[in-house]
Amino acid sequence: MKVLTSKLALIFGVTIAFLNQMYAQPNSKKKIDGVVAEVGEYVVLDSDVDKTFIELQAQGVSTEGISRCEMLGKLLEDRLYAHQAIQDSIVVTDAEVNEYMNNQIDQMVEQVGDIDKVIKFYNKKNLEDFKTYFFDIIKMNKLTSQMQRKIIDEVTITPEEVRTFFKKIPKDELPVFGAEMEVAQIVVKPVVSQAEKQKVIDKLKELKKEVQEGSSFFSRAILYSEDPGSKSNGGYYKLTKKTQFVKEFKDVAFSLQEGEISEPFETEYGYHIIYLEKVRGQELDVRHILMAPKVTPEALAEAKTKIESIRKRIVDGEITFAEAARQYSDEKETRNSGGLLMNPRTMETRFELTKMDPTLYSQVSDLKDKEVSLPLIDQEQNGNRRYKLITVTNRFEEHTADFSTDYMKIKELALKEKQIKAVAKWSEEKIKETYVKINGEYRDCTFTNNWLKK
Repeated sequence: MKVLTSKLALIFGVTIAFLNQMYAQPNSKKKIDGVVAEVGEYVVLDSDVDKTFIELQAQGVSTEGISRCEMLGKLLEDRLYAHQAIQDSIVVTDAEVNEYMNNQIDQMVEQVGDIDKVIKFYNKKNLEDFKTYFFDIIKMNKLTSQMQRKIIDEVTITPEEVRTFFKKIPKDELPVFGAEMEVAQIVVKPVVSQAEKQKVIDKLKELKKEVQEGSSFFSRAILYSEDPGSKSNGGYYKLTKKTQFVKEFKDVAFSLQEGEISEPFETEYGYHIIYLEKVRGQELDVRHILMAPKVTPEALAEAKTKIESIRKRIVDGEITFAEAARQYSDEKETRNSGGLLMNPRTMETRFELTKMDPTLYSQVSDLKDKEVSLPLIDQEQNGNRRYKLITVTNRFEEHTADFSTDYMKIKELALKEKQIKAVAKWSEEKIKETYVKINGEYRDCTFTNNWLKK
């Protein structure tokens, strides 16, 4: 779902890959652990530094050249964010943490084979002791990410600031942007039968009943939801009336009472049920399950016949590609722009060839300008198939940055620089007013930030 965005990454200190790697090193010696630093109410153990190195390595990230001092500096930053989130009254609910934690523990047990191995590694007495420890890790990381987001979201940039940023770049240091193209498409979706729609409605009603009888909405969303943006996080979203979700979704969410589950309802993405978990003034914590009715082979065949007819009219010159997209395309997001695709990474219409999605690149790489592809079978995120036509509407050769032509890219670079400066200024100010203590050999470190307050 485009309007229900973004997957939540793993937010606890140790990943599944890390657990696998730690058991691949059975003979590694454990050194005596101890508190090496404190930031506000948070501490950093010497083992936290070790575990972070192993975690990065398990994820395939090279740690060559990263010193223990630099790693400690990163851990101190995380704890500063979490500490300040509490001061700023950023709320992470215990229910949210517990549900996420229980799901991750289940995955860890499935991967490693035995929760006792995990408990033993962390030198905890039992599962309850480990959960207490794990709970604190998850909560700290959630607070950290929300505080980081708050700092970045408050940074804006004006056109004049973008112009000033560009003028400061020496001519021989101007960035070079790679070859790009603009692409348009026409989508024809098969018509879904009423019987298939009813199957989905009945299943969602069944899931609602299971939750009302004591099952976890979190686990049901992970098992059944077809929304890739929230499935891994139990269907969770924060929602305000300004959030860019489809109207039907927001209307239902804001009509619910806290703790209530909606009846199944339809949007352009399929059918949903929503659980209103918490009301925070004008903000809602919701979970939802999305399921889309499946397409029959007969409906798919009819869609192919329709899109072949559309292509013939374009090739014969009866109608332009843009006109056909506006009249016949079933893709709401691109229909009004004549089928023009938006680059999700830059929010521009241009796609840099070297950074293009491999599937899209393979579909357009051999097309000449204005040539219309043959009907292509395409799969939506919910698994349903559809047909599309695709064409290249414009090409841009590799070139040195130009302010007018590349304004959006330059704006992005300028904004990132301003965000980095804002974070640095924020850190400098908060370190001064926050209790920070560095112990032992780490007092000899040279940190980027003034953690030693010299």
